[in-house]
Amino acid sequence: MKTFAIGNQALSLSTIKEIIESESILSISPESEEKIRVCRTFLDEKIAIGSEAIYGINTGFGYLQNVKVSNDQVIDLQHNLLLSHACGAGEFVPQEVVKLMLLLKIQSLAYGHSGVALETAELLVAFYNKKIVPVIYTQGSLGASGDLAPLAHLALPLIGKGEVWDGEKQVPAKTALAKHGLKPLKLQSKEGLALINGTQFMLAYGVYILLKAHKLAAWADIAGSLSADGFNCRIDPFKPNSHRIRPHRGQVETADRLFNLLKDSELVNEHGKQVQDPYSFRCMPQVHGASKDALRYVTSVLETELNSVTDNPNIFPESGEVISAGNFHGQPLALALDFLSIALAEWGSISERRIFQLISGQRGLPPFLIQDAGVNSGYMIPQYTAASIASENKQLCTPSSVDSIVSSNGQEDHVSMGANGATKCLRVCNNLECILAIELMNGCQALSFRRPKKTSPALEKIVLAYREVVPVLKKDRFLAPDIEKSVQFLRSYPIA
Repeated sequence: MKTFAIGNQALSLSTIKEIIESESILSISPESEEKIRVCRTFLDEKIAIGSEAIYGINTGFGYLQNVKVSNDQVIDLQHNLLLSHACGAGEFVPQEVVKLMLLLKIQSLAYGHSGVALETAELLVAFYNKKIVPVIYTQGSLGASGDLAPLAHLALPLIGKGEVWDGEKQVPAKTALAKHGLKPLKLQSKEGLALINGTQFMLAYGVYILLKAHKLAAWADIAGSLSADGFNCRIDPFKPNSHRIRPHRGQVETADRLFNLLKDSELVNEHGKQVQDPYSFRCMPQVHGASKDALRYVTSVLETELNSVTDNPNIFPESGEVISAGNFHGQPLALALDFLSIALAEWGSISERRIFQLISGQRGLPPFLIQDAGVNSGYMIPQYTAASIASENKQLCTPSSVDSIVSSNGQEDHVSMGANGATKCLRVCNNLECILAIELMNGCQALSFRRPKKTSPALEKIVLAYREVVPVLKKDRFLAPDIEKSVQFLRSYPIA
């Protein structure tokens, strides 16, 4: 089993993918351990020798910033903070996302600007390695004073409160700690605030979605290629010269990918084709490519956030400063997540249009891709399903980041709503996966009517593997399981 030392290198999307896929265990690098110790010592000394009010350390929070808290109450202050802020609602956050939250919180604390004790960071590491996954809810964060409610649920089990997942069961955190031989923490000054301030809820969702989205980007091209050959399309729109004179990176890459997927097809090289194809086929490089460029932008924003400190106040032992600022504000992520939703929805939108064309009874294909249409409805209704899902995605793409609601009695008067943007972006991503699965089902069915001619060897390999899961539709059958099997095929089939 591999070990990944937090603090030895910057995190990237590919690094996190490797950590997840290799099931690496985490540790904290010696350099980061020292930074955490130095910061904690500096903070303890500053509190001991000074009488000044330091936000969230010896004061109340938000609108209560002017309420001074005595030294003998600072531990109660931090414990009360977790209890009072753990008020999430809604559905459960997927456990994979919660594990990412643990990883990202450890990374942020490891820079030594948050003031936590080393024992606190080490207990978070133990949670990750022992798969102690806190129960967190999707609703409750405004995405501005940090992801307060979800991060409070993440941190509560550290003090033996709240609940964690034991497989698919919820158990009291105290029970899970005892099972693994761990003791609850008694938080010191500032620690509760360091744990619940930050953007790790939004960020974990963003990372999780991007890891799925990069694979779905490849599937959008593959499904589109299968559909194009099934619909007897021309290869001309994917030739390099057209894209050389409009060289958006995503467009050029997509055209190259589509051309290489189709160039060895027996079907694409047939003579006597129509002069032009519908936009949903002809403009795949432009549409798919624009969304890929959006993914690149979102990745750059998230990778900056992966390697940032986002709690408040920030502590700088080297300069002797404790600065109360606003690194917890989620606006960079909120805008990026809204953009990501739109980019993903567009792949689904154009995919649904290709499905519609395939079942239209044109170009030698039977209506609804079934023999004896009338007695059989074939793939009539899966297109309805795809259309319904594509429509829902359009509704979900109304940006969250343009909204703001005043909170904390006016102290927190502009918020990002990035957390809402994050949770709905995952819904858009999952919806896209379903639409592409339906297109794969239709594209492979269309190719069955072109036999004995074949598509390219690369695509035939995918069709052959798919047919082991979903057979050709010869007459009507129960199709919901076929859609689910197609979704699972997209998730499990290895593609570059």
